[in-house]
Amino acid sequence: MFGNLSFYPNNNAIALSHENNATVLASVWDQSRESYTGNNKMTVYRSPSCGCCGGWIDHVKKQGFQVTDIKTDEMDVIKQQHQLPQTLASCHTAIINGYVIEGHVPADDIKRFLKQKPQMAGLSVPAMPSGTPGMEMENRKQPFEVLAFNNKGKVEIFKRYEKY
Repeated sequence: MFGNLSFYPNNNAIALSHENNATVLASVWDQSRESYTGNNKMTVYRSPSCGCCGGWIDHVKKQGFQVTDIKTDEMDVIKQQHQLPQTLASCHTAIINGYVIEGHVPADDIKRFLKQKPQMAGLSVPAMPSGTPGMEMENRKQPFEVLAFNNKGKVEIFKRYEKY
């Protein structure tokens, strides 16, 4: 099937050499470190013109989530309906088990959050940091934080990524 496996730590990529000499790059985010056996059905709202959202959807699907993908030009309305603070906004909004997952949150963090069932509204990776799931760009990786938030304005760091 596959001949050689090479890991490139500088750009989060794994190269798989196929027997026909084709090379396929796989993201380091594809390696699951967290198990989750609860409800895995997620609805993702995204702009029809955003390509990185599709990359993030592919990431969470590889991690076992079942995604209903809804493309809409009403993203601001979706974010307001789910009381997402503007400072936490990103390009897509997912809903799972009543929680809001905003932006390029790694699937392992979503799994850990869902298992903990915290009294929070959800998780967010604000903006669109390079290197996050769906935003991989060769060697460009920005440090980022996954933030947990509630509906009363409380925001706390759920996980910090410095080097990944």
